[in-house]
Amino acid sequence: MVISKPILDFPPGSEFSVRVTPKAARNAVVAQGDTIRVYVTSAPEDGKATKAVINLLAKSLGIAKSRLVLIRGATSRDKQFRVM
Repeated sequence: MVISKPILDFPPGSEFSVRVTPKAARNAVVAQGDTIRVYVTSAPEDGKATKAVINLLAKSLGIAKSRLVLIRGATSRDKQFRVM
């Protein structure tokens, strides 16, 4: 069994911002300097893209989805999260 290291690393209590691109060709998390871009294939309707972002970020951080809290930007492309 191979255990991969998390792509991103934020300690509990830290906050970070992401820029979301919905309806992308593939799901991906890209860290470019201080900017984190999240590409999801889901459409931005009824919160589907936001749920996909939470799932993808939790997997990239190596934490449970319940430990990732959306602070602001539920309906925006710019979102801010807190790691619990």
